[in-house]
Amino acid sequence: MRGGAPGIVLQPDSPGQVSEAIGFARRHPELPLAVRSGGHGISGRSTNDGGIVIDLRALNDIEVLDRDKRLVRIGPGARWMEVAAALGEHGWALSSGDYGGVGVGGLATAGGIGFLAREHGLTIDHLRAAEVVLADGSLVRTDASTRPELFWAIRGAGANVGIVTSFDFEVDEVGDVGWAQLAFQVDDVAAFLEGYARIIEDAPRDLTVFLLAGGPRPGQPQVVQLYGVVDSDDPDTVIARLQPFAELAPLVQQSVQIAPYPQIMANADTGPQHGAGEPHSRSGLIEHVTPAFAEAAARMLASGAIPFFQLRAVGGAVADVPEDATAYAHRSANFSVVALGSNAERLDAQWRTLAAHTAGMYLSFDSSERPERIGEAFPPATLARLRAIKAEYDPACVFRDNFAIEPAAA
Repeated sequence: MRGGAPGIVLQPDSPGQVSEAIGFARRHPELPLAVRSGGHGISGRSTNDGGIVIDLRALNDIEVLDRDKRLVRIGPGARWMEVAAALGEHGWALSSGDYGGVGVGGLATAGGIGFLAREHGLTIDHLRAAEVVLADGSLVRTDASTRPELFWAIRGAGANVGIVTSFDFEVDEVGDVGWAQLAFQVDDVAAFLEGYARIIEDAPRDLTVFLLAGGPRPGQPQVVQLYGVVDSDDPDTVIARLQPFAELAPLVQQSVQIAPYPQIMANADTGPQHGAGEPHSRSGLIEHVTPAFAEAAARMLASGAIPFFQLRAVGGAVADVPEDATAYAHRSANFSVVALGSNAERLDAQWRTLAAHTAGMYLSFDSSERPERIGEAFPPATLARLRAIKAEYDPACVFRDNFAIEPAAA
C-alpha cells in the first residue's frame, strides 16, 4: 500500500537472527526501524526511508500442535491466504481480516477484524501463547500465566514491546460458508448506511458483512457494495440473512455462493484498487451509525475526496471479551470506519467532521502522524498500563517507529 526506500533490509530466518537484527538496530539508534511480516499493510509502518527494515517473511511456518484442541503455531511471515488454506484442510479457520495478502505478524498483534469476527471474535482473541524477541535481544515465551503483562500487551499493541516470532492459536471449526458480494444503486446514502447498520446489529452472529463505497462518478448513480460471510452452508439460511439488505435499495449486481473459507481469502489476494497516488488512511470506531454520523459520511462521500470508504462489522463475540482483557480495548464498538484518499489535506478536511462522531480508532488502518492518535487508540487506563509495560520491556524505545508509546517514568 505504501512505498519506502530503506537503507538496509534484514531477512532473518530464525528467532536467533531476529535477535541479531534487533542488536544491529540498537547499535544504530539514529536510524528508523520498521518491522514487516509477510505482505500488505495500510499504515505504512512496515517500511521507511533510509532506515532498517526487519523483514520476517522467512518465518512463515504453519504447524498443527494439537489436533484435538485445534491448536496451531503460525509464523509472523505467513500470509493469511496461506493460513486459511492450511487450516481448511482440517475443516478449521481463524478470522483474519478481509484480504488474503496481509501478513500474520502485524494483524495478529493489533486486533484482526475479519469475516468471522461477529461470531468468533478478533484474531487476537484466539491467541494462547507466543514467542517474542524483546528489545534486549532475548527470546521469551509468554501466555496467560507466563509474563502475563507482556501477553496482555501483545494482543493489541504488540509492535511496541517486541517482535513475535511465533503465535499459538486455538482455531475454530468452520466448514463451507455463504460468500456474498452485493452492489446497490443508492439515492440516499445516509439512509442506506443507517439501514445497513441496523440490520447488522439485529442479525445473528453468523453474519459478518462489510460496506464499501467510493466517491460519485459524474453522470452515474452512487453505488454502495456489501460483501461478507454467513457462516452456514445452508442456502436458505444464507438467503434469509441477506434478504434484509436487498430491501434497502435496488440491487444492481449480486453474487452469492457457498464456498470454502480458504477460497474467499484466496480471492481477496487480487488486491484493492484505490486509483492513482499513494493512499493516506484514517480510522475510527463507532458503537452505532447514528443519523449524524450517516449524514457526515454521506457529505464526505459527496465531496469526491474519498475514493474508498469502509464500514467493517465488529460487535458480537468481539464485545464478549472484557475491555481490560487485552490491549485492544474498544470492545463496545459495532463498526470500524476506514477512509482512504490520495490527498492527505483533502482527506483530513473531510475526516475531521466524521471523526467528531467516533470513539476510538484501530491503528493498523491509520497512516497519520498525529501524536493524538495514541490516545484515541487506547483509553486512559489501557494506555497507562501499556506505558508501564513499555518501561519494563523497551525502556530505550527501540520499537519507536510503529505508533510509539512512551514508557512510564521511573
